[in-house]
Amino acid sequence: MTGADPRAGAGGGADARAPRPVPHGPQVVALGGGHGLAASLQALRQLTSRLTAVVTVADDGGSSGRLRAELGQLPPGDLRMALAALARDDEWGATWTTLLQHRFGGDGPLAGHAVGNLVLAGLTECTDGDTVQALDLAARLLGAVGRVLPMSSSPLVIAAQVAGLDPDDAAATREVVGQVAVASTAGRVTSVQLRPQDPPACPESVLAVLEADWVVLGPGSWFTSVLPHLMVPDLRDALVATPARRAVCLNLAEQAGETDGLTPQDHLQVLLAHCPDLRVDVVVADEDAVVDAAGLRHAVEAVGARLVLAPVSLGDGTPRHSPDRLAAAYAGVMGSPRATDEPLPVTEDDAWR
Repeated sequence: MTGADPRAGAGGGADARAPRPVPHGPQVVALGGGHGLAASLQALRQLTSRLTAVVTVADDGGSSGRLRAELGQLPPGDLRMALAALARDDEWGATWTTLLQHRFGGDGPLAGHAVGNLVLAGLTECTDGDTVQALDLAARLLGAVGRVLPMSSSPLVIAAQVAGLDPDDAAATREVVGQVAVASTAGRVTSVQLRPQDPPACPESVLAVLEADWVVLGPGSWFTSVLPHLMVPDLRDALVATPARRAVCLNLAEQAGETDGLTPQDHLQVLLAHCPDLRVDVVVADEDAVVDAAGLRHAVEAVGARLVLAPVSLGDGTPRHSPDRLAAAYAGVMGSPRATDEPLPVTEDDAWR
């Protein structure tokens, strides 16, 4: 495997036996992590096959945290979820997605591990630590519509300043370290930093941003999944310099600890406070989740962007985005028609190449 070309991507390279559909749609890069990024990818894949996910790599909990600590690799959980979101929309893709997302039960050494996390960890070792090549191989196995890349080539640590933890001084802040600790804090996050503060960006991620037609930030955990991309210097510089148009998709509700008390316009202001030079072209928000539409519109127009209010939630009372509704909103924003995935004919032998 060490001789494989990591640039081959999900398409399988020139040696693939099965015919592949011609890539279509705008070149889009989506940044984030977890369930928010997965929903965005499930939406964007309906518009384009020229899709790249750039994923946060600061998780330190659960299966990802255990593998990160034991093997010194990038935490695979958010990367796995992004791959699953891009898997082929047929029986082959569904079967492998189910396997990758399966978690072992019981109370033994494998308990709680997702199979996909172990697969990515194994592929990374088989490729001499080349996470990008491991992700490309996994994407080929899934017949992924697009590519998944880490935002940094090194595992990162999130450190946040959190207010409200001191019972004697509500305004005082304390440092909380680790993604799980930050995401579950009982206080209110005011800012975040990465450790190391000058982490290396994944070169392929930087190139993808520079070559994109559209860059999408959010939805997702604002301080632990979205903002960290703006703290990797080379990636931040690419997000500022790219000729791509930039869309920000806001969350549907406050997140306990991370964004308690923040309005939609506060989310936008926090984003730009962490990267003042970032130009935003479009802000997408759910029309039912926004209480002060006039206030949000004013905040969006003040930074030179356009507000798109649309029904993008599942509508079941949970703060989750509907991939289909989000796809319709993105289609209007990007001017790209929605398309049905073309199944990729794959033989058993070809799938393991």
